[in-house]
Amino acid sequence: MHSLKPVILAVIICCVQIVALAQTTVKGTIKNEKGEPVPSVSVKVKNAQGGTQTDMNGSFSLTVPDNATLVLSSIGYENQEIKAGSAMNITMKSLGTALTDVVVIGYGTQKKKELTGAISTVTSKDFQTGVIVTPEQLIAGKVAGVSITTAGGAPGSAVQIRIRGGASLNASNDPLLVIDGLPLSNTNIYGTSNPLSLVNPNDIESFTVLKDAASTAIYGSRASNGVIIVTTKKGRAGKPTYNFTSQVSAGTISKYVDVLSAAQFRGYVDSLGTAPQKALMGKANTNWQKEIYQTAIGTDNNISVVGGSKALPVRVSAGYLNQQGILKTDKLERGTAAISLSPRLFDNHLKIDLNLKGAVSKTRFANNAAIASAVQFDPTQAVNTNNKYGNYWEWETTDQGVTSLNKLATRNPVSLLELYNNNSNVQRSFGNAQFDYSFHFLPELHANLNLGYDVGEGKGTVKVPAYAAQNYLDSGQNNQYKNKISNKVLEFYFNYTKDLASIKSTINATAGYGYYNNISTNYNYPSVRANGNIIPGTQPQYPFAKPENTILSYYGRLIYTYNTKYILAASLRTDGSSKFAKANRWGIFPSAAFTWRMAQEDFLKDSKTLSDLNLRLSYGITGNQDGINNYPYQLVFGSSDNNSMVKLDGTYINMATPTAVDPNIRWEQTASYDAGLDYGFLNNRITGSLDFYFKKTKDLLNTIPVPAGSNFGSELLTNVGNVENKGVELTIGATPVKTKDFSWDVNFNVAYNDIKITNLTASADSSFAGNLYGNGVQINSVGYSPGAFYVWRQLYSKSGKPVEGVYEDKNGDNVINQSDYYRYKTPFPKWIMGFTTNFNYHKWTLSTTLRANIGNYMYNNVAAGLGLEKNIINPLGYLGNSTTDVLYTGFVDGQTHSDYYVQNASFLKMDNLGVSYKIGRVFNNRMNMTVRANCQNVFTVTKYTGLDPEISGGYDNNLYPRPRTYILGINLQF
Repeated sequence: MHSLKPVILAVIICCVQIVALAQTTVKGTIKNEKGEPVPSVSVKVKNAQGGTQTDMNGSFSLTVPDNATLVLSSIGYENQEIKAGSAMNITMKSLGTALTDVVVIGYGTQKKKELTGAISTVTSKDFQTGVIVTPEQLIAGKVAGVSITTAGGAPGSAVQIRIRGGASLNASNDPLLVIDGLPLSNTNIYGTSNPLSLVNPNDIESFTVLKDAASTAIYGSRASNGVIIVTTKKGRAGKPTYNFTSQVSAGTISKYVDVLSAAQFRGYVDSLGTAPQKALMGKANTNWQKEIYQTAIGTDNNISVVGGSKALPVRVSAGYLNQQGILKTDKLERGTAAISLSPRLFDNHLKIDLNLKGAVSKTRFANNAAIASAVQFDPTQAVNTNNKYGNYWEWETTDQGVTSLNKLATRNPVSLLELYNNNSNVQRSFGNAQFDYSFHFLPELHANLNLGYDVGEGKGTVKVPAYAAQNYLDSGQNNQYKNKISNKVLEFYFNYTKDLASIKSTINATAGYGYYNNISTNYNYPSVRANGNIIPGTQPQYPFAKPENTILSYYGRLIYTYNTKYILAASLRTDGSSKFAKANRWGIFPSAAFTWRMAQEDFLKDSKTLSDLNLRLSYGITGNQDGINNYPYQLVFGSSDNNSMVKLDGTYINMATPTAVDPNIRWEQTASYDAGLDYGFLNNRITGSLDFYFKKTKDLLNTIPVPAGSNFGSELLTNVGNVENKGVELTIGATPVKTKDFSWDVNFNVAYNDIKITNLTASADSSFAGNLYGNGVQINSVGYSPGAFYVWRQLYSKSGKPVEGVYEDKNGDNVINQSDYYRYKTPFPKWIMGFTTNFNYHKWTLSTTLRANIGNYMYNNVAAGLGLEKNIINPLGYLGNSTTDVLYTGFVDGQTHSDYYVQNASFLKMDNLGVSYKIGRVFNNRMNMTVRANCQNVFTVTKYTGLDPEISGGYDNNLYPRPRTYILGINLQF
């Protein structure tokens, strides 16, 4: 036995040596796509314990078994699996780049090179930076054919998003917004100007914009205006990593309305006014616009933590925004929180994505009436004086020895702000749970369940003291408002994806069901004086209204790929909406598309210049039912106010009158054709796309006159109109320079869109000029753009000045009337452009974004309404200021319908100019630090004489100025 001990010992030693020989040490360096070292990358051996992390230089060393596979993971980068080698130089692909390789589409994903629709993706690395209060601001100017216009410079102000122009006149033109698979309704929440201001932009990873019907038809009845799919940041496995960003901003007004100074005003009144009018002037020199605006200070702080086990990746984030408006008393405070859980169960056969987001905002809304008042108020008057109006100077009038507030005069702008308190509190939470189960017996088949909700409450009060001139005749106000929303989503669908190698084919099939329910509760309150007394006749008959609508959907899609080169896709969706009667309740929305990957063909695949070339063709039909009342096919009775009560059997009762009704009202439908070309040159150093499209909307909802007695009204909303859009989009992205130390990226997009109304009436009617709106200076007419200006052609003197009241007499009858109107220009730009460039040198980055609109016109109602002698001097017992245009035109009375006020509003804007510096590891190598500085709204080049040429709708009636903002920010990762 003892003789065996040496043998056993030798065997053990040999085994140890064999095991030792089976181990090897690998060393490597990990860098990103820019050649920069990536620290803190987790390096593990697949199916084994232990591992290491890269150091500050991106280097690692690890002992592994022979033929081992390394698993690499890091926050912000795509996970990789790679065979171990003795010396390894590895490039980590950023998550942004990874996201653009696989594109999110409706109810699934698709490789970017195999897309059949017109789809654009913008990831976080390309977002706009600076003071970004609402998510859509992140992609302004970034996507061809997408126009994003805010309603002004107030924090969280409303926004208009248009994809390839509008498709409707009376229904909504807003795109469908889908966040992490949850479609959001356009339901307004009281107390917030923009529901999207309750979504934290810092939680967003990417935007995918679906533009043509081939990509949007899967969403059916809500997709005529395009779809924007938002993907938020998700958790990743590994030890917790923290990210903290903080910035401080200062916003200043960049331009004032050009009005008469106090000296000019005195000179004007002295030259033209009567003695009593001259006596009305004060002794002050007040610039009222400077009195109402301020330097708007803001802070935005966000923190997130990402980590978790392989089976349960987690991301948790929180943010706090405190942003003043440049209009005094305007302020928004917002707190947000989000959690993303992505558990993987049953050996990854069940994937769950849970996304929950919540926001609480407190807003004090400034009284925007102060903006117009500051332009009009007499600059010779002082801000304050001792009086009964809160010590703010106001116009008074004396009648038979009794002095009282002048009811017709403009109010003190500062008083309008300081004595007005509109405070709101808004809460919103939305989220969803997505379950993706891959069957064990058939792993290619997935069952998907999506359960989502969106709930919110907005409430507030408007308080004005009894002594304030703005509500003096009503003894002030103490009013309240409130509403709630409660929306539910249930979607269930199967997806089957199978590679059929024997026939060089792949099929991807989806079939599903959707349920969407939207409920609002809008509370009604009486008008209340400052002392709490209800104003007679304002007590509502019902405490609240509770509108509700529901959509049921069935949908399917098949994508067939042959030999990786030829791709056919078809989808069909049918939607039933409670907004329409049973006979017209269901709409059918099909689509078909084809992609030819030409670069894969033998005659192109060996090209050293061409690296990618795809041809796309598509057709589809989408619908629109947003923006109209819930039940327009039913009689809706409106109750009279208390002044119109009728006495019946000794009791006064309110009368009820029905509105005009169309029992056959139905969906608007848009048919869309698209032909596109995706290209890449020089190993994709230059990439882009070119698209041609044509859209025709029929069954347009339009308000038309109806014969007296044929309905319960003289006008009826019905399906009679047609609108056509046609256009071209071009996108170019390039990296002209890329070296070890320096890179330069350029992206440019341009889109041309022409929109024209082709029908507005049920039968030909030459006497129907169209639908007037915008104070009667804009019209919807057949053969013209929506909102075309409806004006007289101004005639000018030999010196080039407009002659008051003299216009072109089209028919020569020596009378200027309706027959002399002509339709002039359009408020919509023919061309939309965006340009972005980034310069990266070592740790420095310089970036800028510019946007341009060309071919859009604006009616300058500020000049038309104020640039008049009668606005300064009038018989109403007060004086008012004017724009300096009065010194040029000499107009005495309003020339409302003169085309002199229709001005070219084309513009070039530099939205953003920023610089950042990556300091690197700080605080004893515990964290990475980056600092940056930005300027937003840098400059605007335009011929428009008003305050800002970028106003949706083409009617300038005193815009809240967009500030020029300076930002300093810091980012810490640890």
